[in-house]
Amino acid sequence: MLLSLEIRDILIIDRLDIAFQPGLNVLTGETGAGKSILLDALGAVLGWRGRGDLVRQGASRAEVTAVFHLSEGHPAETLLAEVGIDLEDGELIIARSQTAEGRKTARVNDKSVTAATLRSIGETLVELHGQHDDRGLLDPKGHRRLLDAYAGIAEPLAATKSAWVTRIAAEKALIEAETALSEVAAEEDFLRHAVAELDGLAPELGEDAQLDATRRLMQQAERIRDDITAAHYALTGDRAEGQIVDAIRWLESVADRAEGRLDPTLEALSRAMLELSEAISGVEDTLQSLSFDPLELERTEERLFAIRALARKHQVQPDDLGTFAENLRVRLSALDAGEGEIGKLRQALSDADARYEGAAVQLTNARKDAAALLDSAMAAELAPLKMERAQFKTVIETAPPGPEGRDTVTFTVATNPGAPAGPLNKIASGGELSRFLLALKVCLAAGEDPKTLIFDEIDRGVGGATADAVGKRLAALADGAQVLVVTHSPQVAAKGGHHWRVEKRIETQDGADITLSTVVPLAVSDRIDELARMLSGDRVTDAARAQARELLGG
Repeated sequence: MLLSLEIRDILIIDRLDIAFQPGLNVLTGETGAGKSILLDALGAVLGWRGRGDLVRQGASRAEVTAVFHLSEGHPAETLLAEVGIDLEDGELIIARSQTAEGRKTARVNDKSVTAATLRSIGETLVELHGQHDDRGLLDPKGHRRLLDAYAGIAEPLAATKSAWVTRIAAEKALIEAETALSEVAAEEDFLRHAVAELDGLAPELGEDAQLDATRRLMQQAERIRDDITAAHYALTGDRAEGQIVDAIRWLESVADRAEGRLDPTLEALSRAMLELSEAISGVEDTLQSLSFDPLELERTEERLFAIRALARKHQVQPDDLGTFAENLRVRLSALDAGEGEIGKLRQALSDADARYEGAAVQLTNARKDAAALLDSAMAAELAPLKMERAQFKTVIETAPPGPEGRDTVTFTVATNPGAPAGPLNKIASGGELSRFLLALKVCLAAGEDPKTLIFDEIDRGVGGATADAVGKRLAALADGAQVLVVTHSPQVAAKGGHHWRVEKRIETQDGADITLSTVVPLAVSDRIDELARMLSGDRVTDAARAQARELLGG
């Protein structure tokens, strides 16, 4: 609910504070008094696209602040949470300012927001209806949503959305599988040849480095062997080993006469013999390993070159050939198993199509049932509005399938029997259109989210009993809700629970006359005078006052 609206320096309003109330709020006043400026100001603070020259002449900045109270679970709460705005006791304060140069800023509960965010929040708070409103009931794009809300078909709608998501996922999986299979099939010959070639060679991890080291060792083996053989000769036989043995024998023969002085030397020579023995064994092992068949070098080089050639061919490192081969085998397996998998995916898509078809048919039937009820309800509403000969029809046609079914919904009217039906905004005249919109809003109100409803001169072109019927329906809409009506009809104004008069005054500032607009809350006696003015014009008569009292009493 809109609690208050504060306006500073907008067009001919210098300063204005209005506290709105629940129920039916009516605003009246002479043409040009500034009623439309109030809507311009409210539109500005809610992010509606409107006129840009809002700043009052001579002022540097225009400011509008709107205070709302949101009931628990209000649709705006989700949007506010997404941008990190907290609510305290359900109070929402929106402030919008615009400089004379055109720079605009917006704050929601004292947090800066973008124009797009402000507009999204505003759409959940206020709904404007008038003869030139193309964002609400006159917009065919929203008719299906309105019918769904009226029908209360959340369950079949959710089932259809779920079936659509499943169908899209199944279709995507099939397309991806068919594309992958097609790509693999196009290179089947290459894959089979490459896998056979890799499996035939069967390279092992680290084999390239091992073969390369073995090859280099074989290439240098002869020269290395000669040097190692010479070292072996130096260590064995009569050379180092024999000389140490002779030294030990000579020293042992005189050790008992050296009174222990040779014992450490003999122990050192014994250790030296052990180390020498290990060295000789190492040399002999190396000589043994260097003994190879000359053909072995040729075989080693052939395999090394084959591995490296295959790695270059497939543009991978030699050690990655095994992983590369496994990847190729996986792709081949996918090719071999592809047709079977494609068959399963096609069946899954067929099942998803059937499920979606069933849900969409159920949703269409629910919409058709609701359309019939809405058409009947509209007929009942149009009769008191002196449009009993007009026909309202909800047209449901087949559309491309989507998450919300396969229906388009259009509200059409025929203003006279035998006349062709067509969209609301193309068939009805100004006064007729106003009554159609009001009747439709009355019928649809029960299924919609709670918003403050604004009707801008929706009673234009009607009077008498018809205007009285319009007022009664506006009052019915306001029962348990909040409705703001800008009206020139005394019959409508009389139905208001709260009444404001918009009026102009002329003040002299700095020697110049300026026109300012203000809004005055009316007491009962003031309402009588205002209704009498609306009934009789500038000269208010006693008869007009009596008629005004009768309207208020009725």
